[in-house]
Formats: sequence, C-alpha cells, structure tokens
Amino acid sequence: MTRKGSSYQVDPASLRAIFGDNLRRLSADYPSVAGLCRDLGINRTQFNRYLTGESFPRPDVLHRMCTFFGVDARILLEPAETLRPAAFDLLGHPAVKGFFGGAPVEVPPELFPSGFYRFVRRSFLDDSQFVMGLVFVHREDGYTFLRGYEPRAALAKQGISVAAADREYRGIVMRQEEGIMVIVSHRNALSASFNFLAQETSFQQNIWEGYVTRTVREKINAPRAVRMVYEHLGHDMPRVLAEARLSGLVPLEALAPFHARLLRLDQPFR
Repeated sequence: MTRKGSSYQVDPASLRAIFGDNLRRLSADYPSVAGLCRDLGINRTQFNRYLTGESFPRPDVLHRMCTFFGVDARILLEPAETLRPAAFDLLGHPAVKGFFGGAPVEVPPELFPSGFYRFVRRSFLDDSQFVMGLVFVHREDGYTFLRGYEPRAALAKQGISVAAADREYRGIVMRQEEGIMVIVSHRNALSASFNFLAQETSFQQNIWEGYVTRTVREKINAPRAVRMVYEHLGHDMPRVLAEARLSGLVPLEALAPFHARLLRLDQPFR
C-alpha cells in the first residue's frame, strides 16, 4: 500500500492477501469448511480462491459473508481482530435496564455447577421414545454457557443433516427465582428452546428437574413442552464416556427408575 498525493494506491494482490487472511481467521472456529460454504451459499472451489488470495467476492457475496460473520467491508483492509463489534451486556441495555438487571446472568456454581450433565426427556416426535443425551456447562467472561449435540437417530428420522455442525446446539444459562433457565439454539437458527430447571433436593443433590418448550406452532399430534431431568456428572470422564455411549432415542425401559419417576409420565404436563 503506497501513498500518491492525497490518496492511497493499494496493490490489488495485497488486498486479496489481506482478505484471504481475514477470511481464514473468521472461518477457523467453524468445524467444517464444506458446511460453512453450504451456509454461505458459496462454491467450495471459489471459497478456496478467496482464502488463497486469488480472487475477490462480488459485492453481493461480500455482503452475505459480512452479515454471516458479523463484520463489515473493512474485512478487505483491516485485520480480522479489529472488525467484530464491541461486546456489551444485552440485559444492561438502556431499553431494558432495570427490568432485567444483571442478576439473571450471575449463576453461582452452587446453584448450577459447571461440568457434564446427562439429561432425559420424552421425544417430541414419538411419545413412546425418550431422548437421552449429554450437555457441557462452562463459565466464561462472567456468563454460564451450555453446549451439546442432538442425537443422530432423532435428526435422521426427520431427514435432517447429521453433520456435527448441524447437530450442535448452544445456550446461555440464567438464574431465575426458583431455579435456572436456559435459552438454547442451533447455529444460525431462527428457532430455539426454553429450558427451566430446579434442583431436586428430596433424595439427591445432583439432580435438576423441570421442562423444555419449543418455539414452534401448536400441533395436534405433537407436544411443545415436556418434562426433563438433568443429572450432574461433573468431570468424571469414565462415566461421561459411558453415558455418551447410551445417548440417543431409547425406550422407557432404558431410563433410570428415579429419572422415570421424576418425569411423572402418568400425569399431564401443566
């Protein structure tokens, strides 16, 4: 990049190199390049040409990429780490400050510890089947997050991709008056689920019970809300791996008796 008079003369090859490097950094956290290209609607060969600095995207494609990664057209000129918007506390935004406050995001570990959890709930698609799975809860920058993967069998039954990127879901955990809630969504999805959990203290201290609801229209033949049970496994990796092998769609007989009791299958959800 050289200066001539009052304007900058930019070498096109240098611009392509900057863009390629930025695109490589922005793409680094994405688990699958093929999945990323599919989500962007860009041919894999053309995407590789962007990465290597051989080509620039058209303006409409550049706009699509900037929207996807949450950056702006400075991606052509400036390092990727300077492009993302500054983070802010959504619940502290002036539009809602004082109505939500900061308390919901402050989830004490004693209320909901970090580590792995196994969960069980009735399937939304087949009420004779149950979903058993694992989620991982961790804390970062003062927030509590959740991460997990949909069981392959459940997605395959719906004709949905079983690629890891499509099965993954993440959520934010927040404190409530009687427990915790988790808002969970898939990557770039316009739908979500709402989870509410309260600690079951009668018998075991590592059990949470509650329910999960889906943000879908009401359907006569499918529920939008079902009861759910979480059991904290912590970081006991042998047990976590053993539970991972049991994850998926299972019949009632596969449930732990105590979990089945907490699901109260003989009572309608209220």
